[in-house]
Amino acid sequence: DGARGLRFAPVAPNTADAVTVPAGYEQNVVVRWGDPILRGAPAFDPDRQTAAAQAGQFGYNNDFLHLFDLRGERGRKVLVANHEYTDEVLMFRGYDAAAPTREQVEIAWAAHGLSVVVVAEDDRSGALTPVVRHRLNRRITATTPFEVTGPAAGSELLRTTADPSGRTVLGTLNNCAGGTTPWGTVLSGEENVNQYFANAASVADATTRDRLARYGFTKGASDRKWERFDDRFDLVKEPNEANRFGWVVELDPMDPDAAPRKRTALGRFKHEAAQPRLDRHGRPVVYMGDDERFEYLYKFVASKPMMHGRSRAAHEHNMGLLDEGTLYVARFTGNSPAGQIDGTGTLPEDGEFDGTGEWIPLASGDHSFVKGMTAEEVYVFTRLAADKAGATKMDRPEDVEPSPRTGRVYVALTNNSNRGKAGYAAADEANPRNINKHGQVLELMEAHDDPRARRFDWRLFLVCGDPEDPSTYFGGFDKEKVSPISCPDNVAFDPHGNLWISTDGNALGNHDGLFGVAVTGRNRGQVKQFLTVPVGAETCGPVIREDRVLVAVQHPGEVDGADAANPASAWP
Repeated sequence: DGARGLRFAPVAPNTADAVTVPAGYEQNVVVRWGDPILRGAPAFDPDRQTAAAQAGQFGYNNDFLHLFDLRGERGRKVLVANHEYTDEVLMFRGYDAAAPTREQVEIAWAAHGLSVVVVAEDDRSGALTPVVRHRLNRRITATTPFEVTGPAAGSELLRTTADPSGRTVLGTLNNCAGGTTPWGTVLSGEENVNQYFANAASVADATTRDRLARYGFTKGASDRKWERFDDRFDLVKEPNEANRFGWVVELDPMDPDAAPRKRTALGRFKHEAAQPRLDRHGRPVVYMGDDERFEYLYKFVASKPMMHGRSRAAHEHNMGLLDEGTLYVARFTGNSPAGQIDGTGTLPEDGEFDGTGEWIPLASGDHSFVKGMTAEEVYVFTRLAADKAGATKMDRPEDVEPSPRTGRVYVALTNNSNRGKAGYAAADEANPRNINKHGQVLELMEAHDDPRARRFDWRLFLVCGDPEDPSTYFGGFDKEKVSPISCPDNVAFDPHGNLWISTDGNALGNHDGLFGVAVTGRNRGQVKQFLTVPVGAETCGPVIREDRVLVAVQHPGEVDGADAANPASAWP
């Protein structure tokens, strides 16, 4: 029964400065920005922040979450969170954006990245609390050394003055959604990395300038002014440094000494997430979205199967799986006459937005399938390769998750306010609304349920918005019995196979939230709101278990005019 796991009374949309949950549920904060997690880290003091302190404290703006069981330690689990970006106006009293101090910049570097923290479960309440100074606790920051792996490792495109080998990068930036692998590691997507670099328009080489422009790198001085304190963020001085960000990173949370890795075989773009599934032979297939308007949906098909077991040989084998394989991009074709897709969201005559599609190969190892581009260029400038391949421009592909029960793949397409405007692509069947404020969720079925397939069928599962809006669609379910939902961002599955959706940027005027919806059975399409988040916050990183729900409440109080001295939110 698809309704199992969703037997709660939906919360009403609201604008309360609180986390609101259904009757019968309790909610607690597990860990907050600044909470000490490493040995020697001080208690958080917003007026006495230092970079050294932040490097031992939980980072800022948590996004992706996962909770691992911890073998051999009863009642303890390992929580992994990534940290997307910093908002210095809310972090520092009296912050001057035109003249940040070195200490403020170094604090921001330390607040980026990932946090690994062991948590203890209370026997009675089930509440989780950090175990400070546990041997597995770890901070990954904007200055942590990363190993570059895969077919672009060592490429001239990745070499810099500080790293002439092109194989070691300092730090990770703008980590958004992520995923976990069957071999026990975390994948985290580097997303809007363009914002950290400066002076793209002043780079001497015209080809390099064009490549930087395709990824949206800042033409002049950056908003953060990091280039004043580290030359690697000045593209005139280090034009290749930009190419070292925008990857999927892999981290083993159970090995605090292992270097995290940047996986170049998965391509470089604004990664929102990366979630693998195994094919029938045990080979991983990773689905990924490029989170920007008119960008693309990708998948990576590994060449080798996973090795089971906990031996050293199995671990070493599995840690190389994402370095060899084929990278693809998706092309969608609608099955309705073009005249029935008019940009209003009106359903075509067959009653669904649906069609077929194909996965277009871009590169495999050192072989490029894209005319005029080497394999290294495909991996480093994947957007340009997808442009040449004729992929379908989508409405902000964010999180992409295969169902562990059905194998169907669900794609959150958040919104696209430029769809149909002059100079931009018009509506198509996969993106059927012009000036799309509310987004949609696409359901993709690989041919023969084989994730390695080159062809697929697809349909729009949800066309989001106010149920009273005639352009909305909820899997065919009665729209009078669903919660309004806007701007789907992250997705996850519960043990019953239901899809859970967190939102970012609710365009209906209410706060963002978390929603559950059955994808099979008689309740398919019945969206139910489970929680709302405080003023200015987005809902991220849902983890759904039989006994608990975890979410990351990111940037509470982030509204125009707010600052550290005049906060817009008092939560938590």
